[in-house]
Amino acid sequence: MKISIIGTGQIGTDLLYKMLKIDYIKVVAFVGRRKLELKKIPDSVFYSEDSIDFFISNPKCCDVVFDCTDAYSATLNYKVFHEQNIKVIDLTPSKIGKPYIPYITAINSPNINMVTCGGQTSIPLLKYFNEKLNIEYVEIITQISSDSAGIATRINIDKYIETTESAIIELVGIQKCKVILNINPSIHTIMQTTIYIKIYKNTNKSCLDDVQDYVNRSVRNYISNYKITTPVWLSDNLLIVQISVLGDGDVFSKYFGNLDIINCAAVHALSEMYRNINI
Repeated sequence: MKISIIGTGQIGTDLLYKMLKIDYIKVVAFVGRRKLELKKIPDSVFYSEDSIDFFISNPKCCDVVFDCTDAYSATLNYKVFHEQNIKVIDLTPSKIGKPYIPYITAINSPNINMVTCGGQTSIPLLKYFNEKLNIEYVEIITQISSDSAGIATRINIDKYIETTESAIIELVGIQKCKVILNINPSIHTIMQTTIYIKIYKNTNKSCLDDVQDYVNRSVRNYISNYKITTPVWLSDNLLIVQISVLGDGDVFSKYFGNLDIINCAAVHALSEMYRNINI
């Protein structure tokens, strides 16, 4: 399977090195819009600074492209990829394609949207809680290290909130939700998501005893550094749980867990595409 990556920021670079570990793919091109220090890119990888023009000049050069740009650029890029019948795994909060969360949604569109890092972190757990509790409202607060938030991430902040809330409503079925993103200047900030859940009425609290088993069966199958605290009842109708994600540290700091959570989910999406082709 031939793949390309457009967007050479931190998300794209971390994804590139994850792709190079997969034996059934060939990385055709790593495409950006500015000159890079090529010493940071393996010699085996072709780099272009021509952005979307590279794909216009080299039509159908790959089977799948990962779009790691920003939500606004991704909208323009998809017109080119659609015309060339190239499948897209979109890591921006553009909401163009069908949202994909491993073990929750399926690969059923030529454009797969990976929602956001906060969405990938919280939605699997919210799905679990919504099947156990009668939820009235949820609030999701994610903090990430400032160093892990590149140009595209900062451009995407408004779309991040909109897309994450939309995915929670669509995929989980919780109609009232609020999403907050905090960018912390400390270089030792772990990606952490805090979820507050308000329920309509009290319930059997022991129904959540298998939450760690659920996480082990699902999320930790594709990202091992995903950890949750034991859910705590603050009152009869208010629950809190915290999620932390560490990066693998291969390319960037281990504190850049926001890169790992969305990129590991994107790798899972590619593996499902590959499995579907070979069934």
